[in-house]
Amino acid sequence: MKLLRHTSPDPQQLALQLDFFSSDFSSQPKIDHPAPKHSPGSSLPPSAPPSTDVAKPVPTGKRRVHVGEHTLDYTLVRSKRRSIGFMIDDDGLRITAPKWVTLTEIENAICEKQRWIFTKLNERRERSARRLQPQMEWRDGGTLPYLGSDITLRILATQSAGILYNATSKELSACLPLDAAEQQLKDRVQGWLQLEAKRVFAERLPIYAEKLGVSYQSFALSSAMTQWGSCTADGKIRLNWRLIHFALPLIDYVIAHELSHLREMNHSPQFWATVQSVFPEFAAAKKALRDHAPETLPIF
Repeated sequence: MKLLRHTSPDPQQLALQLDFFSSDFSSQPKIDHPAPKHSPGSSLPPSAPPSTDVAKPVPTGKRRVHVGEHTLDYTLVRSKRRSIGFMIDDDGLRITAPKWVTLTEIENAICEKQRWIFTKLNERRERSARRLQPQMEWRDGGTLPYLGSDITLRILATQSAGILYNATSKELSACLPLDAAEQQLKDRVQGWLQLEAKRVFAERLPIYAEKLGVSYQSFALSSAMTQWGSCTADGKIRLNWRLIHFALPLIDYVIAHELSHLREMNHSPQFWATVQSVFPEFAAAKKALRDHAPETLPIF
């Protein structure tokens, strides 16, 4: 998710949005590395031959390099850019480099950035593994996340309607007719979660507004598929109801983030200093939220 800044002729429509996997929550982490400088008349060092691994063929369109005890495959894209760019996506490591930079220099840069590369590759693998985990089962005894913990779903076969949460046993009991369809259960649970989200957000927003010394005009729930929250210049806050699945610190981080835009309508160093002033653990919360792929949440 990029942190997007949207502008229009009407300054009241200026909004900053906190997206899933932006530069703060990115599904495609990337960094730049300064390219070696060569004058037009200088000679370039010879290109290193591609590393090979006899145990496993190099995938088509990729190069291979040995970094310490690790074998790393990567995609190389030549461009007119001035620096060497590293990006991690679903296909692994992709490097974009100027046409005049040699393979030796590129692989030296890989060695210099190996800690970042392997950290991001591991994060990507862990996220992919979580996506492959089975989705929750909509049945009696099924579990779903609520405020950072799993709660157990109980189905009471009755003609009466209603839903009740027992905080002691961490059980959410839904009353449904015997012939109720699965979607009826999903609708009942989603409605309860949205009411809880509205209640929790209404409690937390004034706390951080007071800490920041700002006033917001209104807040509403969002069902956006790509954004955790947004803030307009005239103080309208929108928060994704799915945040109710997460622990309170992650909810507080998003709230502090959005309200901080009422002091800094940008993502400058001053903005992040503002967030940190009321939420010192923002970096850890930002990473934790980024690591929760939407695919791991219940599907309604």
